[in-house]
Amino acid sequence: MTSTHTSGSGVDVRTGAPSVYDSDAPRSEPCRALLKAAAAGGASFLHTRLAAAQTTAPAPHDQAVNRERQPQFDVAHNATTADVIVETLLAWDVDHVFGMVGDGINPLIEALRKREDRIRFIGVRHQEAAAVMASGWAKATGRLGVCVATTGPRAVHLTNGLYDAHLDGEPVLAITGLTFHDLHGTRFQKSGNAPALMDDVALFNVAVTGLRHAVVVTDHACRSALGQRGVAHLAVSKDVQAQRLADDKASMRNHGLRTSAAWSRAASTPAGADVRAVAAVLNAGNRVARALGAREELERVAARLNAPVARALLGRTVLPDDSPFSTGGIGHPGTVPSEDAMHRCDTVLIIGSTMPWVDPTPARRRSRRADRSAV
Repeated sequence: MTSTHTSGSGVDVRTGAPSVYDSDAPRSEPCRALLKAAAAGGASFLHTRLAAAQTTAPAPHDQAVNRERQPQFDVAHNATTADVIVETLLAWDVDHVFGMVGDGINPLIEALRKREDRIRFIGVRHQEAAAVMASGWAKATGRLGVCVATTGPRAVHLTNGLYDAHLDGEPVLAITGLTFHDLHGTRFQKSGNAPALMDDVALFNVAVTGLRHAVVVTDHACRSALGQRGVAHLAVSKDVQAQRLADDKASMRNHGLRTSAAWSRAASTPAGADVRAVAAVLNAGNRVARALGAREELERVAARLNAPVARALLGRTVLPDDSPFSTGGIGHPGTVPSEDAMHRCDTVLIIGSTMPWVDPTPARRRSRRADRSAV
């Protein structure tokens, strides 16, 4: 089974040409758009107003959506469900999987072993580490992070790392084993309900019922994690993982893949009205403090605004420690200068950060947040 198999012995389950997730795409466009607007406006800390929102309007949302073509491959007649899952991961440009071997995912591990020249399995000593590594991989590369764990309590161990990805909006797919499909609910060894466990952390959460089902939902899980930037979860019974195409009869309503020929990542550029709303708040402020997560234009805007820059935990490298504008970290792991800036300012601008420590009293200060998340 390969990603280019087209012989008559296969069943075509994809449309369109193979494609990969663009790992080089900018990951902080909302930040860059606003920073470019601020830099162009010539804003000053004390008296100059931020006018760049009127001169540097970002692209509308419908122009900012990045469209990708649907990955494709054919399912060979001798393929197993585990083969389908791994081939789908390869089609979505996954080349690293983090996890711990267990008997509940043996067929999946074997499918990975057979493709070790194209996808690398990174073994860990605890499942939590696998999920944390998958989240870190997504943060560092912008690509889909994947972690695997066997049944029952081993799946529970993934949740800490998955919540890290969930709260930071990173694309991660978790694949867990389940006990034999006809022993669910019998209190058989390690027969925990992994889908119920993952319901809070995962935006896409499905128990795979067979090979043909895996063709549809594995693809959907990858699309959901990347397009909506969050955690997806698939739970697969051990015997279902080893099921072959000939052993799985399609229902009368199953006509193959139920996703479009193209898919879209979340919009990466804010609407012009949103940028202008943030600019209006900055214009009204005399003492501006900012917590930012963009990199290239930040120092130039800091000079224009003459405003201190407090760095959130995940944005520690956005400015060097010796920058004249950096006040260090913010919040519980922060610094006294950052805390002082937050208490003395009358305007707070938070860009590209979900940091929870916003100390100024709402009645006395104005704050605006620009981020790819709508929350």
